[in-house]
Amino acid sequence: MILICLPYAGGASYIYSRWNKHTDESILVVPIELKGRGKRYGEAFYEDFEDAVNDIYNNIDDIIDKNDYAIFGHSMGSLLAYELYYKIERDNRKIPQHIFFSGCRAPGLGRLTNINCKLPDYEFMKQVVELGGTSDEIMNNKELMEIYVPILKSDISMYQNYRYIEKDNKINCDISVLYGRKDSITIDELRSWENQAGKSFNMYEFEGNHFFINDNKEEVINIINKVSGEREVEICRLNVDNHR
Repeated sequence: MILICLPYAGGASYIYSRWNKHTDESILVVPIELKGRGKRYGEAFYEDFEDAVNDIYNNIDDIIDKNDYAIFGHSMGSLLAYELYYKIERDNRKIPQHIFFSGCRAPGLGRLTNINCKLPDYEFMKQVVELGGTSDEIMNNKELMEIYVPILKSDISMYQNYRYIEKDNKINCDISVLYGRKDSITIDELRSWENQAGKSFNMYEFEGNHFFINDNKEEVINIINKVSGEREVEICRLNVDNHR
């Protein structure tokens, strides 16, 4: 099983770089690098949400038909995963076996974040640091600010300009929703993901705030291992039943 991982706003592939050390041997973590950061630093930022989804789709083109796979997205990455699923389905490609929506309210529930991207860089970063996912040391480093702020402003603006369009059909694979107990997202907003589910739906709570995945890495991966293991058992049972 390949686990395609999509980052949160401002995040790069490195946030998932050590996950392979903790996942089961049957799972290969494939972090997706978005434009303008990490290994793709210097590439132009996305024009809009659709542009980002299309880019991710092109980057996984050689994976999705040849392998069993799942998708994990955190915060902005969850919405990217959501729209990516429907892009894959529309193109009649092999859909994922599972999608993990982490740290994100269900689509269609209004404004996604109140961060003001039009503020001066320092004031803007103060808002970001308050969410808990970014070290305040960046604010005291001019070079890091020059690199990091444009990425964050581009991602958050894209995130805020996302427009939900209701889909004709539900997601035809299992869904798990992960969240931090101290996040500002409400349980009702999280549970609304169930309205998108065409198959099984489960929720998992972790200690921490919006960026709980950074402090609960092993616990999050344990859920992924457990869910993927259950899926493998189910496939084995189906194979046995089919050969009786």
